[in-house]
Amino acid sequence: MLRVVTANLNGIRSASVKGFLTWLGQQDADVVCVQELKAQLPDLTPEMSAPADMTGYFHCAAKKGYSGVGIYTRKAPDRIVEGLGHEEFDLEGRYLQADFGNLSVVSLYLPSGSSSEERQAAKFRFMDLFLPHMAELRASGRDVVICGDWNIAHQAIDLKNWRSNQKNSGFLPEERAWLSRLFDEQGWVDTYRRLHPEATDACYTWWSNRGQAWAKNVGWRLDYQIATPDLGARAVRTAVYKDERFSDHAPLTVDYDLPFAG
Repeated sequence: MLRVVTANLNGIRSASVKGFLTWLGQQDADVVCVQELKAQLPDLTPEMSAPADMTGYFHCAAKKGYSGVGIYTRKAPDRIVEGLGHEEFDLEGRYLQADFGNLSVVSLYLPSGSSSEERQAAKFRFMDLFLPHMAELRASGRDVVICGDWNIAHQAIDLKNWRSNQKNSGFLPEERAWLSRLFDEQGWVDTYRRLHPEATDACYTWWSNRGQAWAKNVGWRLDYQIATPDLGARAVRTAVYKDERFSDHAPLTVDYDLPFAG
């Protein structure tokens, strides 16, 4: 059995203070993908670099206190791929891939466009370059799972207030259509939706810090594990952890019926 966890930490140092690494040590995870580190390598304590007998690999942003992704694993990867080969976004630390035999696990932090028109334009640029990259991964013949904060809610059931958000970043028609292309044209599998096709409020993984969004569960599903068809069909259990709050996002765990010797 392969257990994969993904979590946007909104700052690894902050999440650590809130107990994320302690929780992680209790999860028996094989691979853990984290996003929005908001830290450079010298900022990481030994526990942050290698929690729970795992080894960490990181792709930090050039800008301090910004973005960054990481992968923790119990098994040494055969290869690590850092970045996409596109300077604009590689400087932001948004893509890290670990290969284990025929399995590839990716930690992804897709840009948010909510802060300005400029950042929305950057988000669309990233989507344009990432779509063919996804096609290449899909055609590789490998088992691939891309874990992370995709910053898009795909369907109306993926957020509480979908009617009032149709013109807002994260639920724009163009963004949702882009995700549909991944699923419908390229054949990728939304593992959570395959196992929970009708779930609504239980599926949310992000809550605004404004108002009482967390208390009222006014959330969005922004965090996904998107897999190639054979691997997606092997997803047997998925869960969003909400008993503790380490970040404005909640960790998403998926178990796959796939051998993975740590």
